[in-house]
Order: sequence, then structure tokens, then C-alpha cells
Amino acid sequence: MTLVALSASYGAGGNVVGPELAERLGVPFVDRAIPLQVAERLDVSVDEAAAHDERAGESFLDRLLRGFIGTDISVPAPLPAETVTSEDFRNATEEVLLRQARTGAGVILGRAAMIVLREHPGVLRVRLDGPPERRVRQAMEVAGIDETTARETVRRLDRAHAEYVRQFYDADIHDPRLYHLVIDSTAIALDACVELIARAAEGLREAAPDGG
Repeated sequence: MTLVALSASYGAGGNVVGPELAERLGVPFVDRAIPLQVAERLDVSVDEAAAHDERAGESFLDRLLRGFIGTDISVPAPLPAETVTSEDFRNATEEVLLRQARTGAGVILGRAAMIVLREHPGVLRVRLDGPPERRVRQAMEVAGIDETTARETVRRLDRAHAEYVRQFYDADIHDPRLYHLVIDSTAIALDACVELIARAAEGLREAAPDGG
């Protein structure tokens, strides 16, 4: 098994490290396919979700989840309120994560995979983070966006990710006990982060009772 659950704050380079790590390990990168599979399970098209207007009085968590329904976590897409609840979304997402875990291979970015899969042996749980100011600068460089946009997105998604984990799993996304490895990817080059995680994944696999 070579399976990595990668949690990354915005600007920490998860969208760079994730695909490169998957290539380095020779396993699938599982990120953008997740919302599409969730939409299929809920019998809701991503286009319908994106086209649905925000309803008045929806919960704070529902508003946050718009950022997880789209194909890009940084681009909000309204939930189809009449048919999909927050609990529906969580259950469908967990089913997709567990199905991927059963294949024994992959790099999964986000979606609280480090919690959903923490009881699965052989899953390396990793957190990429860094001080907000340095994440703003790295987001500007990697995504090619201006400082105002980067700063607002860091603020918004830090809150969204933390709330998602707290509301659904009663956990703190910054709790080091959730991870085998926590890396400041604003201080360590992203390609070096890829190598660190790959070595850790290989080490975890070698340490498994059956050797993998």
C-alpha cells in the first residue's frame, strides 16, 4: 500500500506537492475527481450545483461547503440546497475516500482524509502549513495572483478548512496528533517536501507487518 492523506493550508503548496508526489510514488493523484464522484453519488451535476443561487438563511457550514463542491476548492460553487445537505455531502465524500483507500494506492489532497482514513493501516497522514504571511507570498508566486486576492483567500479558506473539520469531526485541523508528518512548506522548498513525504511513505510501508 502506498496511500498518502495530504492536508494543506492555502498557500502551502498542496496543489503542487500533491501531483508531484503522486508521480514520484507512481500512484493516482486524487483531488479534482472527488467532487465529480460526490456529485454522481448524490445524483447532482456539478453544473447544477454551480448554477444554483445561494439561498437565504443557509447555515454557515453550508456556505463553506460551496468551496468543496466545485472542481477547484478556491472557487465557490453553491450547494443544490433542495436536494443536498451538509450530511449528505460528508457521507458521499467519505464513501469516495474509503473506496480509494481500498485500492491501496493514491495521494489524496484535502477532504479531511487524514481523519477519515486514520484507522487504515499504511496510510501516511501529512500536513503542509506555514505562517500566513509566507503562505500569502507563496500563493502569489505559485498561483500568479495579486496580494489582495491571496490574503483574502488565505483568510477565507483557513476558516473554511478549520470549520469543516470541527463541524464534521469535532477535531482541530492543527492538532499534530492527526498527522505522522507536519512540514512548513513555506520554509522548505516544495520539491524537497515531495522527497521528504515520499521517503516517509516508503518508510511506513517498509515498517508495516506484512512489508507493505
